[in-house]
Amino acid sequence: MHLDFATIAAVSTPPGAGGIGVIRISGPDAAAVAGKVFRRPDGKPVDLQATQSHRVIFGQIRDPHTDTLIDEVLLIWMAAPHTYTCEDVVEISCHGGPVPVQETLRVVLGQGARQAEPGEFTLRAFVNGRLDLTQAEAVLNVVDARTAEGLQLAVDDLRGDMTRRIVPARDALVSLLAYLDAAADFPEDEIPSTDIDADLSTAVAALDAIIAGSRVGMLYREGAQVALVGRPNVGKSSLMNALLRSERAIVTPIAGTTRDVIAETCNIQGIPVTLLDTAGIAETADVVERLGIERSQRALSAASVAILVLDGSLPPEEDDLAVARLLADRLSSADSTSMPVVVAVNKLDLPERASQEAVIDRLPGATVVAISSQTGNGLEELETAIVARLSAGEGSGAQPALITARQRAALDRARDHLAEARSTRAAGLPIDLMATDVRAALYAVGEVTGENIDEAVLTEIFSRFCIGK
Repeated sequence: MHLDFATIAAVSTPPGAGGIGVIRISGPDAAAVAGKVFRRPDGKPVDLQATQSHRVIFGQIRDPHTDTLIDEVLLIWMAAPHTYTCEDVVEISCHGGPVPVQETLRVVLGQGARQAEPGEFTLRAFVNGRLDLTQAEAVLNVVDARTAEGLQLAVDDLRGDMTRRIVPARDALVSLLAYLDAAADFPEDEIPSTDIDADLSTAVAALDAIIAGSRVGMLYREGAQVALVGRPNVGKSSLMNALLRSERAIVTPIAGTTRDVIAETCNIQGIPVTLLDTAGIAETADVVERLGIERSQRALSAASVAILVLDGSLPPEEDDLAVARLLADRLSSADSTSMPVVVAVNKLDLPERASQEAVIDRLPGATVVAISSQTGNGLEELETAIVARLSAGEGSGAQPALITARQRAALDRARDHLAEARSTRAAGLPIDLMATDVRAALYAVGEVTGENIDEAVLTEIFSRFCIGK
């Protein structure tokens, strides 16, 4: 992406019919370009540069070549620097059909504006100092948020929360590097001392806190897959419907109703969870059922958490034990990622109860929850168990951090360089060797905030944005 600071324009609302469509114009000639296509209701032109900023004006969009009326619109004129891009900005709100939106954009581009590239408005906000890079990348997280909780985390980062969490590491590294360079360059001079170990510890602690929260943050941003498994007719589809709060899966008293994997996404305590309702796993001669069971096993392999559904009104059957053995084998396999298991003992509403210990004993460490898909009893406890198993392990209890793969890689590099600096310190080696690693760590931190970034990386980051943002 080449930054030429020409005047750019794009549609900033989604394609298709809607209440309104917004065309955004940004750059030094934004007012002039808009003034050539916008007229007051009486047909008179408007000098936007002479108009008070941040006001809404009602008028018309006309083709300057033919004077054809395109649409009646609302125009917002915003003078630099108090705009999203820190440039002059005009936003035109027209009727939301595809034709008026595209025709308005056509005449705007015909008056000298260039079509904006993906993310170019936000890129200009970054380059012009309106946002740092963590805030700019948070914009995409705001747009892509799938739950209210994920949105809140993204908005916090947009307001600078991630930057505030990085600042202690950056400040400690700047102070330490200044001391190390001065001590190495002027060994005969009296250099004010600093606590090297304290500075290293401050930087490491700040980076560790963000890295620890990245796993939980990834759950809020990307979600997780949860597979409902068990033998036929234990209530997997009923449980899926209960968690979705809608009748998505077909439920009948006939065993084996579900022949394929059904996937639906729901919000479980702020995490977007894709539930996979699988075919009942059992021995069968039916070709279609066998295909469904094979797909169930593949879905289980892709899931982050498995919910083993049992019929709590009946003693375990051999098929229940077979599914438990399948889960236990996955948990104990050499290539296992320790997929957590939650056992949901269903049909709590029925008066008959039977012990499920024969199955549960095969899955040591599994969370066991008694539920009723029909009445909803136990669903809240089940959702809590799912979230606890999803967020268990590294980073559990840490403040969530919505960092990207690029940011995580830079933070890991910074953390590795600080580990090397500590090793150098412990070995009593010259401080200029320690300064090399401290400088590299500071550079990596700057890659996160955008202080150290090249154009190719910026292009890659902002190309993920939609056009018009």
